[in-house]
Amino acid sequence: MKKIWRGSGPKVICALALAVASFTMGYRMNDKYFDIAKNLDIFAAVFRNLNTYYVDSIEPEKLMATGIDAMVGSLDPYTTYYPENDLDELDFQTTGKYGGVGLSVREIHDSTVVSDVYQGSPVDRAGIRAGDIILSISGHNAGGLPDEEISKLLKGEPGTSLQIELKNPVTGMETTKSITRQEIDIHSVAYAGMAGDSIGFIKLTQFTQYSANEVSSALDSLARTNPGMKGVIIDLRSNPGGLLDEAVKLSSLFIGGSQVVVSTKGKASGWNRDYTSGIIAKYPHLPLVVLTNRLSASASEIYAGAMQDLDRGVILGQRSFGKGLVQTTRDLPYNTKLKVTVAKYYTPSGRCIQAIDYAHRNEDGSVDYIPDSLRKSFRTHDGRTVKDGGGIEPDVYQVPDYLSNISVTLLSRDYIFQYATWYYYSHPDLKPSPKTFSISDSDYNGFIRFISGKDYKYHTRTQDDLDELEKAARKENYLEDVKPQLDALNQQLALEKGKDLVRYKTEIENLLNQEIIGRYYLLPGRIARSLSFDPEVIRARSILRDTSEYQGIISGRITEPAPVEDSAD
Repeated sequence: MKKIWRGSGPKVICALALAVASFTMGYRMNDKYFDIAKNLDIFAAVFRNLNTYYVDSIEPEKLMATGIDAMVGSLDPYTTYYPENDLDELDFQTTGKYGGVGLSVREIHDSTVVSDVYQGSPVDRAGIRAGDIILSISGHNAGGLPDEEISKLLKGEPGTSLQIELKNPVTGMETTKSITRQEIDIHSVAYAGMAGDSIGFIKLTQFTQYSANEVSSALDSLARTNPGMKGVIIDLRSNPGGLLDEAVKLSSLFIGGSQVVVSTKGKASGWNRDYTSGIIAKYPHLPLVVLTNRLSASASEIYAGAMQDLDRGVILGQRSFGKGLVQTTRDLPYNTKLKVTVAKYYTPSGRCIQAIDYAHRNEDGSVDYIPDSLRKSFRTHDGRTVKDGGGIEPDVYQVPDYLSNISVTLLSRDYIFQYATWYYYSHPDLKPSPKTFSISDSDYNGFIRFISGKDYKYHTRTQDDLDELEKAARKENYLEDVKPQLDALNQQLALEKGKDLVRYKTEIENLLNQEIIGRYYLLPGRIARSLSFDPEVIRARSILRDTSEYQGIISGRITEPAPVEDSAD
C-alpha cells in the first residue's frame, strides 16, 4: 500500500485538486447564475404586481423602457437601449444616412426658422436657405413645435413628399414648396481645400462608413491639383468619433508595414485583438498635423493616438475628450437593439486614454476623472513620453480662442444669424469668394444700426466682482462710505462695455463674414472663410512650412511645456 500510495500520490493529489477546483468553479458559476435568475424573477414579479395592482393604468412598454434605461444608465453613457422607433438614430450614427429633406431648424422669437441647409439636399435644390421661416409642414403648424417634433415631420421614407409653407424673413412673402424626401448622406469630409498656397486642409466631422475613402479621395484631389503641397492638416476638432474600423483605415493612409494601430481588450476573449495598418501606405511621408480639442473623442482619439505613438504626425490643439471604450450593437427581440460597451482600446504604445472611471462610482452615483497622480507614462515609437488615462495630450498646445462676452451675446441672441439673413436677401446677385469675402465698414455700421434698440446686455466678471464688493460693503457697513466710488466704477464699466462693438470689431466681423458666406456656400463656405483667421490652422500651417520645427516636434527635440488643464472641464 505504501508503494502504491507513494507512486500514485502526486496523481491523486492533482486529481483531488482538480476536483476541488472544478467543484469551487461550478459552485461559483452556479451561484452567479442563481443570482441572475433570482433577480430576474424579482424584476418580473415587481412588474407583474405594478401592472396588476397600481391604482392608475400603466403603459407596460413605457414602464419597461424606464427600467431598461435606468439599468444601462448605471453603467456608462455609451451603453444604450434602442427601441424599434429609435433605430433610425442608430443607423445615422454608423452610416451618416437618413431619409429626409436635408435641413435643421432653430426657434427664434416663437418662430421655427431654418438654421442650416445640407449641400445638394432637396431643400437646397428648392432654394430654401437658412433664415427662412417655416410656417407649416404638411398642414402641421410649425410655430413653437419642439425640434424633435419638427424632425419627425421632416424625416421619412425616401421618395415620399411633404409640403413646406415658408415665409421670407425680409419681404414677408409666403410660399409653399413641395419637397420629395431622399436618402440624405452626410459626408464625413465637410470641407477639403488649401489653407494657403502649399498646405492642404481636411475637415472630418465623424467616422462613419467610407470616411477613410472620403479622406483618401480628398487627399488625391488636393495632391493632383497642388503638386507642390508640403503637408496636410486633418481637423478632428469636435469630431465625436464613430467606427473603429474607419479610424484604422484612415491611419493606414499614412502608416504602412502592417503596424499595430490600436488594440482592444474585453471580458469576452473575442474582443482581444490587434488592428494593424495596411502593408503599403498611400501617403507615408506627407507631413501631417492633426487638430484636436476637448470634444474630439473615440475614433478621433484612436487615429490621433496612433499618429502620435508612431511619431507620424504632430497633434495640435487641446487635450481630447478621453473616451477609451469600444461599443458594439446586439440584436434584441422585437426589432430592438442594445449598444453595449464591450472593450477598452489601447494605442500602439499600450496606453488606454479613458479619462472617466465608470467602473468605480461614488456613493451618490457620480463618477470621477482619473487623477493625474494615477496616470502612467508610456513611450512612443521613437521614445517620446506620453500618458494614459486622460485623453490625447497635444504635442503643441494651443490656448482655446475664447470669444468676448459681446460676441457670445450677439451669437446666442441670433443677431449675427439674423443680420446674415438680411444681408443675403439684400444682395441676391452677389457672388462672393468663400475664402476672401469681407463686409465693408459701411456694412459693419449697418450691423450696428441693425442691433440698435435690441437687447444685447451682458454681464462681465468685472461686473460680478463689483456686485460682490457692494454686497460685502453693505454687510460690513462700509457701503455709505464707498458708494460714490462704486457708482463711478459702474458708470465707467458701462462706458467701456459701450465701446465693445469697436473694441471687438475684428472678431465680430469674422463671425459676420462666416455666417454671411454660409448663406451663399453653406457649410463648406463657412469653413473656407474661417481658415484665414483660425489661430490653430495658422499655427499648424506655420509648423508644416518649417521642416526643422516639424521634425523637431516629431523627434521630441522641440517640446512645449504642458499647460495645467482642468480635466473635469
